[in-house]
Amino acid sequence: MKTRFILQLLYRISTYYLTYLKQINRKTSKLENKLQESMQNQELFSMLSLEKSLVYFTTSLKTNNLVTEKLLKNQYLKMYEEDQHLLEDVIIENKQAMEMTEIYSHILSGMMDAFASVISNNVNHVMKVLTSFTIVLTFPTMVASLFGMNVPLPFEHYRHAFLIILLLSLLLSCITAMIFWKKKYF
Repeated sequence: MKTRFILQLLYRISTYYLTYLKQINRKTSKLENKLQESMQNQELFSMLSLEKSLVYFTTSLKTNNLVTEKLLKNQYLKMYEEDQHLLEDVIIENKQAMEMTEIYSHILSGMMDAFASVISNNVNHVMKVLTSFTIVLTFPTMVASLFGMNVPLPFEHYRHAFLIILLLSLLLSCITAMIFWKKKYF
């Protein structure tokens, strides 16, 4: 009965792998929902940790598969017919766990790539908006720096020169902002 005990232990290990894989899948789903709402680094690090766990699962399951296949091919242990069926069940459970691990790993990897793309797109959008604001604010700076020089300029002796310069810079900024608004840069 020592052989049966070892096989039952291997079977139990395989079923535990399946249980833990389902837990990892649930955690992945929760993290996916959190990431859709917040886009924080903590969720990405958690997903990376789960992906690392799946790599460890894959490695250990492949090793377990090698051991069970050797037990099946080479009769190292004395087995009864029930033991043979139990060993076949262990191999099936182990292969199922390996398949599930690979599937979850691919899903998690794809999800992390998708969220990385979303984050990159968000950064690009923010940079586009900030660049547009910078360009809009450049015109008042240019007009003010032109009229702030110590050289003779138009409207120099005119009483409302400051107001005209201010309106000119605001007009240029508004025109630029409207052009950017139509092109959906804001």
